[in-house]
Amino acid sequence: MKFALKLAFKLLHLVIAALLLVSPARAATEIMWWHAMSGELGKQLEKLAADFNASQSDYRIVPAYKGNYTETVTAAIFAFRSRSQPAIVQVNEIATATMMAARGAIYPVFELMRDQSEAFAPSAYLPAVAGYYADVDGNMLSFPFNASTPILYYNKDMFRSAGLDPSVPPRTWPELGVVAKRLRAAGAMCGVTTSWPSWINVENFSAFHNLPIATKANGFSGLDAQLIFNNPLVVRHIAQLAQWQADKTFDYSGRGQAAEPRFQKGECGIFIGSSGTRADIKANSKFEVGYGMMPYEPDVQGAPQNSIIGGATLWVLRDRPRAEYAGVAKFFAYLSRPEVQATWHQNTGYLPITRAAFDLTRAQGFYDRNPGASISIEEVTLKPPTDNSKGIRLGSFVLIRDVIEEELEQVFAGKRSAQAAMDNAVERGNRLLRQFERANPDR
Repeated sequence: MKFALKLAFKLLHLVIAALLLVSPARAATEIMWWHAMSGELGKQLEKLAADFNASQSDYRIVPAYKGNYTETVTAAIFAFRSRSQPAIVQVNEIATATMMAARGAIYPVFELMRDQSEAFAPSAYLPAVAGYYADVDGNMLSFPFNASTPILYYNKDMFRSAGLDPSVPPRTWPELGVVAKRLRAAGAMCGVTTSWPSWINVENFSAFHNLPIATKANGFSGLDAQLIFNNPLVVRHIAQLAQWQADKTFDYSGRGQAAEPRFQKGECGIFIGSSGTRADIKANSKFEVGYGMMPYEPDVQGAPQNSIIGGATLWVLRDRPRAEYAGVAKFFAYLSRPEVQATWHQNTGYLPITRAAFDLTRAQGFYDRNPGASISIEEVTLKPPTDNSKGIRLGSFVLIRDVIEEELEQVFAGKRSAQAAMDNAVERGNRLLRQFERANPDR
């Protein structure tokens, strides 16, 4: 009898153990990540999420493309109102002040990482990146993700055809004008074009020459900042581009990234655009690509200063289930790993957001194998940032940038002088700043 009872218990234990082995595993907590990346960059983003998901089984990041930056932010705002917002949303850098004003909607990253006991030290990140997204006390409000800066790309094959040295990119704006005219004379449809017209030709042009976009340290020191970029140097630069427009030495290609395909197709010999487009340019260009720093004006004392970043950052939205925030913190810690950041930087052209990732990339010999790949880092760290060159934190700057680009288009179409256009842009932009200030009296 005892033997039979022991046997029965043993069989029962075996059955229970077998049931435990075949029982379904606990489902991973899904975390929605709304983003604005398409093409080759979108593929790299999807890979980041897939690699994180494969590294552990508790959480699953679910990326969802929501259109361009403006469309993505707008979708998140509407979703928040209906309580269907994602945990993570990618927001471009110029919307930082706007996101900071939405206090009840955002979960500051430094608080999230502290609450979840995840290591997070601002000192580990490149100062030019961390400072853009930190408050006055140095606390990081969002997670730096795809940080870029403008660099110069050029078609080495076209340089050779025009009798130009393919190993030497133009360093100054006067040199660029000479080279672009040579390219046109050799048959290029246009000498030079740029993407993101305001970001490159007003915002970064100003930073590179240590000129303010606005008072109050470009808005970092207060909402009562005033735009003041209608200075003689910016006006001279825009007027020069307009003069070159007449014979396509410079050719305006539109807003956003509209210019990039023209370079890839071999229409324009020189392209000034985001370092983050390097992946697309490498994938789609059928010629040898050269790289250089943004040009500067040689008669400006102290130039070049340093460039400022663009790109976007990851904001965490409130009112999601508690379990999701533990996963978000784990994901951000994963993204901060040197090997993860180094791979992202190397595959896209975006800046490595941490010093360790930069050091690892250099140690791996990536910069030796890929001449020009370190230019973006050299630009943002060229000199210690000043109040004029650490970035821009102005309310409604997404709308202000639209105003600037509307005025630039009037200049390039020959309908308005550079001075009148910049004066108009400052006046219209300041009205938007005052509206934002009135709407946020407690900030």
